[in-house]
Amino acid sequence: MATTPLQPTARTALRREKHRAATERAALYDVLIDGMFCHLGVVVDGAPLVLPTAYGVDLDRGPDGTLYLHGSVAARSVVAAPVQTVCVTVTHADGLVLARSAFHHSVNYRSAVIFGVPRLITDPDEKLHALNRIVDHLVPGRSSGTRAPNRKELAKTSVLALSLTEASVKTRSGEANDEPDDVDLPHWTGVVPLRVVADEPITNSDCDLLVPAHVRTRANQLGAPS
Repeated sequence: MATTPLQPTARTALRREKHRAATERAALYDVLIDGMFCHLGVVVDGAPLVLPTAYGVDLDRGPDGTLYLHGSVAARSVVAAPVQTVCVTVTHADGLVLARSAFHHSVNYRSAVIFGVPRLITDPDEKLHALNRIVDHLVPGRSSGTRAPNRKELAKTSVLALSLTEASVKTRSGEANDEPDDVDLPHWTGVVPLRVVADEPITNSDCDLLVPAHVRTRANQLGAPS
């Protein structure tokens, strides 16, 4: 796992609120590990296309770690991505920040932006490794509790590998920042915390098995009742 600081580039350097930028690479890894979904931005037929998708990470693959994305071999975003620079974002909304003035309302958040030209994975072993990473990123241990993809399924799926070298992290936390002249106004100010919460796992109607330990553990991690 790389420990070198994030190196700002012309694309990743913050122009505003520079104090909110994280410089440690560990902050990037934390955002990616804690997240479950990202948005892939790519230009298709001359127009921007931004799509939500699941992802996986391997922090020991490559000099700075690797992010994996997948899709149908016919998906326009997957076909177009390996020949251009793409942008991937991961965002956590941690709270609604309510100020006395409308102008100073905000959101507590953690976000990562990654730029790079993704590599289309062609090696079968690496492809399976990447797909397992994506599945296990959502529910750790899940890939060993399922049937592995067969050759036909692998042939229908494309997997992209994106280096984590060029990236930025920006965060906000804490209370609302009101103007001094507004502090005595009769308006409530504070934060409404936000988090992702799971419910009790629901077994499929055609399944008579107990909920596996790895599924129960993941649900409990996300706040489902024990």
